[in-house]
Amino acid sequence: MVSALSHPSTDLDAVIFDYNGVIGLQPTTPMWSRLAELAGWHIDDLTHFQTAFWSVREPYDSGEFDDTDFWTAVLGRRPEPALLTRLRAVDTAMWTRTDHRVVALLHQARRADLPMVLLSNAPHPVGDALDASAWRGLMTDALYSARLGMNKPHPDAYRNALAATGVHDPGRVLFIDDRPDNCEAAAQLGLRTLHYTGSPADIEKHLDLRGGRVASSSS
Repeated sequence: MVSALSHPSTDLDAVIFDYNGVIGLQPTTPMWSRLAELAGWHIDDLTHFQTAFWSVREPYDSGEFDDTDFWTAVLGRRPEPALLTRLRAVDTAMWTRTDHRVVALLHQARRADLPMVLLSNAPHPVGDALDASAWRGLMTDALYSARLGMNKPHPDAYRNALAATGVHDPGRVLFIDDRPDNCEAAAQLGLRTLHYTGSPADIEKHLDLRGGRVASSSS
């Protein structure tokens, strides 16, 4: 849904996209299992592995932890260099698969000359991989939490993304994210928001690309 704002719906000047859960697909259970096994966790203990993983992911995403810091915290021991390289590669691959339906919408928006900025909570390896992807060139800019030194929902993350769009009025920019708390934080700064729940039709509904003009549809 789009957040309720004090002004009527008018043409949009830019869009800020989250990556994971919007453009990017969520990892599958087999992917999680592969990473857990590589980390030395028993296959039946996947839930505990994920708990350990997420408990220290925020400082990794923000750049406070490097690869060694993160995996040492997850494993409870410092990994050997060869293992660290494999863990980093498998982890990065988990987060860099894209939803081709959403990518197709990015192409449409690009043809309509709509400025698009990526704002993602992502550690350095994931950000580097996304920058190397074929669709990355469709974006006006890409901001990653590890490079910013802060994660969403920090207000300055959105301020940086808004500045990257080149649009001064946040009410003319739509922010799309799969997490309600991130959308709520963006709305606090005046951005329009779309809480994405997995249907590309929802994005298409709110971006009217006909005639090269982008507008916010009524919710």
